[in-house]
Amino acid sequence: MGLTRWIRDWPVLRQWTEHDATGRGAAAKSRASLELTPRTANADRVAKSVCPYCAVGCGQNVYVEHGEVTQIEGDPDSPVSRGRLCPKGSASLQLTTGSAREHKVRYRRPYGTDWEELDLSTAMDMIAERTIVGRAKGWQWESDGMRTRRTMGIASLGGATLDNEENYLIKKLFTALGAVQIENQARI
Repeated sequence: MGLTRWIRDWPVLRQWTEHDATGRGAAAKSRASLELTPRTANADRVAKSVCPYCAVGCGQNVYVEHGEVTQIEGDPDSPVSRGRLCPKGSASLQLTTGSAREHKVRYRRPYGTDWEELDLSTAMDMIAERTIVGRAKGWQWESDGMRTRRTMGIASLGGATLDNEENYLIKKLFTALGAVQIENQARI
């Protein structure tokens, strides 16, 4: 790069010649930043969504290109968050495209040290069977002479990676099963 071009591109000179005394306008931009395009520019469509991490329900814009999620940003139209996301919400793209995301059911047997892969049908049958057995073993028709009709054999601890609607349905399911220990760590 020649000396003349270096002087012409010098930010202090550009501030003075372009009447940008504060250096926050065009003088602050480099050639590289002028050539940048937004990560969302090539998106085929934008889906409106809700951040899955907590009970606040911040709005998200999910940018999709060729059927793949390419970017997730805060939704400026959301009355809850007005386009802002916390650090966890800002990193929610990793839920869909992260290299650490598991795509198979993994199971470690009691006292086992290694994980094994199961097909989804087997895993769902194991969960259903354990729920039925746990419910039956802990069932109480009465306690201290009072009719209870509940089970103390199963409980639910919801997580912040489920949205409010999913946690609501889990609460309804466990209440219908007779569980009384139903909690969620996503509350604020």
